[in-house]
Order: sequence, then C-alpha cells, then structure tokens
Amino acid sequence: MSLPAKSSTIVVGGGCFWCLDASFQLLTGVIHVTCGYAGGKVENPSYEQVYTDQTGHAEVVEVEFDPTRIPLEGVLGFFWQLHDPTQTDGQGEDLGTRYRSVIFYANEAQKLVAEKSRAAEQAALAGPIATEIAPLVKFWRAEPYHQNYFARHPERAYCTAVIKPKLRKLQSVLNSSSQS
Repeated sequence: MSLPAKSSTIVVGGGCFWCLDASFQLLTGVIHVTCGYAGGKVENPSYEQVYTDQTGHAEVVEVEFDPTRIPLEGVLGFFWQLHDPTQTDGQGEDLGTRYRSVIFYANEAQKLVAEKSRAAEQAALAGPIATEIAPLVKFWRAEPYHQNYFARHPERAYCTAVIKPKLRKLQSVLNSSSQS
C-alpha cells in the first residue's frame, strides 16, 4: 500500500488501548495505530506509573489515517462506537482515570471537528457524554509489548473475553454500513 501524500493523526482514549488499537485497525483508511499515554504531568511515563492513576495520563492511541480515504469526522464517528462515552473514568470493568474517554486535538481545526462530533453524538444519547476534549501537549509511545497486542496474543484471557467479541461486533457494523 502506498502512503498518502499527507496523512493525519488524532489521539483518542476510551478504555484499554489494546482494544482501541485492534479496533481502529479494522477501519478502512487507517494507516497505523500506536498505543501510548497522554494528558498527564509525568514526563515519559511507564505503564506501571500510569496504572497507578497518579500521573494524570490516559491510555490512548495515536491513529494515523489517510484523509483522502476517511476524514477526521469518520475516524471520530468510529471512535464513538468503540466505547461508552457516558461512562466516567473507565470502560466496563476497566476502571480508573487512565481509561477515561478523551479526544486530544493537535490544532483548532481538530478541536472544532471533535466538538461538533461530540455534539452530534450527544444528540443521539440519553445520558450526558463524559468524553473530554483537550489539547494534545505530548503523546508518549507505550512500551513495545503494548503495540499490536491483540494480533500478537489473541489467545490471552483479556483478548478472548473482551477484545475478540468487540471486534466481531465492530466488523459486523462495518460490513453492514459498507453494504448500505
């Protein structure tokens, strides 16, 4: 696959970054997904530090995408399907501020798209959205063993119990939307 002349990135969090990583890889137009940390006060945090919920960081993914194949609006539209944006500080059984729902924007244009996307999603939901929209100060790449985790360890308990069912559901949604 040839790379586009200019790709774009957005950093988002919504639960465990292993789930987000595997999920965004399903989306046509996504070039690369990188697990990492953002939104905290500690320089170059480790997973062990972030896990304490004392650094202020969230587990996030940096999604690199081809805007000629999928616009930011499409990436964020998919983001809302990946998690429950009304849950505060966690997703499902993954609890803590490190698992919060957040969109980190790199510029004012991304901020406007994110705000418009959140407003549209809010209109479709009964409960209030907890998703933060904040400026990206720094994205810290997570340790190598977190990258592409599901693809390398599909047999692990978390992968079979949480990620695999989510991917089946998302693939079904993507297949039905591509047929319409």
